[in-house]
Amino acid sequence: ASGPARLLGFAVALRTLNCFFVQTSFVPDEYWQSLEVAHRMVFKYPWRCQPHAGPRGLALFSLSVLNINNYGYLTWEWAHALRGYSYPLIFASIYKALQLLGMDDVKLLIWVPRLAQAVLAAFADVKLYSLVEHLENAETAKCVYFCQLCSWFTWYSCTRTLTNTMETLLTIFALSYYPVKGSKMGSSCKYLALVALAIIIRPTAVIPWIPLVFRHFLQEQRKADLILHNYIPIGLVTVGTSLVIDRVFFGEWVLVQLNFLKFNVLQNLGTFYGSHPWHWYFTQGLPIILSTHLPLFIHGCVLAPKRYRIFLMAVIWTVLVYSMLSHKEFRFIYPVMPFCMFFCGYSLKHLKAWKKSAASCLLLSNLVPALYTGLIHQRGSLDVMSHIQQLCNHSHQTQASVFILMPCHSTPFYSHVHCPLKMRFLQCPPDLTGNESYIDEADLFYSNPVGWLNKEFYDDTLLPSHLIFFSVLEQEISSFLALRGYEKTATVFHTHVPQGRVGSHIYVYRKK
Repeated sequence: ASGPARLLGFAVALRTLNCFFVQTSFVPDEYWQSLEVAHRMVFKYPWRCQPHAGPRGLALFSLSVLNINNYGYLTWEWAHALRGYSYPLIFASIYKALQLLGMDDVKLLIWVPRLAQAVLAAFADVKLYSLVEHLENAETAKCVYFCQLCSWFTWYSCTRTLTNTMETLLTIFALSYYPVKGSKMGSSCKYLALVALAIIIRPTAVIPWIPLVFRHFLQEQRKADLILHNYIPIGLVTVGTSLVIDRVFFGEWVLVQLNFLKFNVLQNLGTFYGSHPWHWYFTQGLPIILSTHLPLFIHGCVLAPKRYRIFLMAVIWTVLVYSMLSHKEFRFIYPVMPFCMFFCGYSLKHLKAWKKSAASCLLLSNLVPALYTGLIHQRGSLDVMSHIQQLCNHSHQTQASVFILMPCHSTPFYSHVHCPLKMRFLQCPPDLTGNESYIDEADLFYSNPVGWLNKEFYDDTLLPSHLIFFSVLEQEISSFLALRGYEKTATVFHTHVPQGRVGSHIYVYRKK
């Protein structure tokens, strides 16, 4: 018993360290589909600061899905019920506990959810080790575990409050109960329940599990029992629970998983946020997130016994399905990483004389990207929030207002400020009406920044007290800043590789 306990202790300690070594932003969903929603679910305006309409365009919140006395921000997806409250409810519970304990300090609101995610990631690491130890042996399990811990992308992603992260962790937990052919382990009820939970949190979780569930169904002798005693009860309980949770917060019955699939798959409206060629996951996506694990992955796929081909099939099938969608992101295929780590570890175990050299190379080659992406690249989006949060302590908080002139959702929002400060950012919701000439607010702004600002703030009384924007925009709007009396008060580093509308630094300007 001491062995597993030591392993779990080590895993928790490592992932906790991992958590504090990731201080950069990845994608907006890390906050806008979890912490921002949770903040809106829990926290109300202080009695002396009730919601009110601020200057034009600076109203605190326009979408009244929850209690009108709560403050926070819900993106357009919540207005169209494309997201469900099941996942944010986890963080809302943490926030509520902190509130009841009188510990709802902004630092704790930021870090406690991530630490909870880190602990779950540690349990998932141990589950992966135990799975391989049962399927193979302790030596192979150590190699798979080592590959898992060395992965720069896992280090970068596993402690973030992304639905993709939870989907990946639940995939590992479900795999630990999956009845692999030739193994006596497995529990149909447990693994199906975990898969169902993953699908409730993020409907695309169904993709990697289609070949696995189909394979299980084919090899199961009592198919009718599997359907009647597992598929139907588990499906009804999980969907029913999700429906009830969403009914409470949306105020009406809605099946968000169906809406999500309609939007992202059938209508393919995700292209509004960018598109890539069909081969992107094969030529860039998977090779980049696997990095130096890639040769081991390929070798492990060739070397592994036939009974593990179902894991490879899950990887190929998932990448193929996502390749058919125009909008592609690295995080979408994060859930196949546990399968890949299995083959990497299997390969490492069989390298024999080259094992130590390969392990050293794996560790060193992943250490640099893990530390760079976790501590340096794109950290300005989070660092600048501390400058905004300082306005909460100002004696003139009610007069302060912030306008974030950056690509929409570039920064977190109330979850990283935790006071009802008047804040606004450039909007970029997609058009769902079929209007071909539709241009969102962010694109309108960037097409003519000074003209847009002069039109929006035609009267000095409408001007926000603070403007926040990337360094690449400064020269374009310098005339507006000088004429309206703004001065630079802070410069925050963001990235060494500025691209397009994203600059190397973030500037904070204050109206004199």
